[in-house]
Amino acid sequence: MGSPKALVRSRGQSFLVRGVRALWSVCDTVVVVLGADGERICQEAGEEFESLVARGMLAPDLRGGPRERSGELEVRFAFNRRWASGMLSSARFGLATALALRPRGVILLPVDHPQVRSRTVGALGVMLEGALGEFGAPRNNGFAYALIPRHRGLRGHPVALSAALAALITRDRAARDLADGIRRHARLVGYLDVADRGILVNRNSPAGAGKAKAKPGRR
Repeated sequence: MGSPKALVRSRGQSFLVRGVRALWSVCDTVVVVLGADGERICQEAGEEFESLVARGMLAPDLRGGPRERSGELEVRFAFNRRWASGMLSSARFGLATALALRPRGVILLPVDHPQVRSRTVGALGVMLEGALGEFGAPRNNGFAYALIPRHRGLRGHPVALSAALAALITRDRAARDLADGIRRHARLVGYLDVADRGILVNRNSPAGAGKAKAKPGRR
């Protein structure tokens, strides 16, 4: 990319800030996992958020989201010292950090998917809550459930996980990647068909709309 992906800008905002704001549509707290150039990314992202607050641009984020929203939105930066060992290391680290907050579920979004729409994240959150209410906590807090968005039969990001499944993935040292961790431990996998092509677009170059990369989803 020529610079940290998290700081590349799309439609006036960095990939990182766009991702955090999309996740805020359903999550009160977003954990951002940093690795290479972590201190620089943390500083510049913090300055970007301060600018948005000063201009009143985050007010819509506070008004949206779940009805039980606390009225406060938070972003936490966590530094993964083992980032060089691969993306799964950062995913595990982020999940473990999020689980310390005792959530019912988590939504994991790679920073290089800046075109994911907030309403897609919101729909995942609603469906995850529904599944957990039907099959999971409080009756069975060990319910290992994954929810994956799908566009025209192709699976993409973000993925939604029950807290139980997230915990299993953080402890699994045999999984090859996140998808493998989900396959190894999920008791149930659901798919949400969406009209959002952004779930497939992985931005790996500074120019252009990005490249859609996904595998056919099972129906």
